[in-house]
Amino acid sequence: MKRLTDIGTIRRTLIKYDFNFSKGLGQNFLINPSVCPKMARMCGIEENTAVLEIGPGIGVLTCELAKKAKKVVAIEIDNRLIPVLNETLSDFDNVKIINDDIMKINLKNLFDSEFASMDVVVCANLPYYITSPVLMRLLETKLTLNSITVMVQKEVAQRICAGAGQKNSSSISVAINYYTKPEFLFCVKRGSFMPIPKVDSAVIKLIIRKTPVCKVLSEELFFKIIKSAFLQRRKTLINSLNHNLKLSKDILINAFENLNILLSSRAENLSIEQFASLSNFLYEHFKQINV
Repeated sequence: MKRLTDIGTIRRTLIKYDFNFSKGLGQNFLINPSVCPKMARMCGIEENTAVLEIGPGIGVLTCELAKKAKKVVAIEIDNRLIPVLNETLSDFDNVKIINDDIMKINLKNLFDSEFASMDVVVCANLPYYITSPVLMRLLETKLTLNSITVMVQKEVAQRICAGAGQKNSSSISVAINYYTKPEFLFCVKRGSFMPIPKVDSAVIKLIIRKTPVCKVLSEELFFKIIKSAFLQRRKTLINSLNHNLKLSKDILINAFENLNILLSSRAENLSIEQFASLSNFLYEHFKQINV
C-alpha cells in the first residue's frame, strides 16, 4: 500500500488524475503521517463499530479507519476524487465511497441502509467553511451515533469546547454542548497539510449525550434565542433579543427578573441552563409571540 501522506505520492496521484485543489471546497490533504492513526485510535472504534467519514480527500484517514472498523462509509462531494479513492482504497473491502453532499443526503436513510445493527461514530477532517453546518446537521438529525471526532480550525475547536458562560463561548458552542460532551484532543500544525492553510487545526471529540444536558419545551425557540443572543455579542442580551427577535424590552425584563438573570448580562455570561430557563419561560408565558 502506498503511503498516502508522502508528498511525492500525493503529487503523482493528483497528476495521474489531472486533479487540482479546489479552494471553494476547502481542500487540504494531510501529509503528517502521525495525525490520522491518532484520530482513528481516539475516535472510539470497537469490534462492531462502523464509521461515517465526511470529505475523505485521497483517503489518508479512510485507510486508518478501515484498518480498525467493521465498515467505513465515506461521503465525498467532489466527483473528481472518486477514481482517486477507488485506487487508493482498493486494498479494503469494508469501505464504501458515496459521491454526494453531506448537507443534502438523507442521513436517516443512509444509516438505515448502511449501518443496521452497528455502533456508529463519525470521524472526519472537515473543511473549515462548513464545520458548523455539518456538526449541527449531524446533531439535529438525531442519528444513532456514539460520538463525532473531527478536525476543525483550532479557534473553532476552542470555542466549541469552551461551553456556555465563558468569554470565548458562541452560539455553536452552546448548541453543541446541549447535545454532546466535547473534548479537546490535540492540535495539528498548519504545516501538516498540503496546501498549507493559514491557520492551525485541532481534533475534538463530541460524545453524544443520551438526553440533552437540559430540558427545553421548544428546541426551535431555544436555538433561535441562542443564535440571536450571539449575533451582537457586545450588546446586552436584552438588547440583542429585542433587536433580533423583535421581543419587547418589557417582556424580556419581566423574564430576566423572574429568572434572576442580571439585566446587564451579555450572551457569554449565561450558562446553558439559564438559556434553557429563559427559553422555557418565554415559551410558557408568551406563546402568542411568533419567534
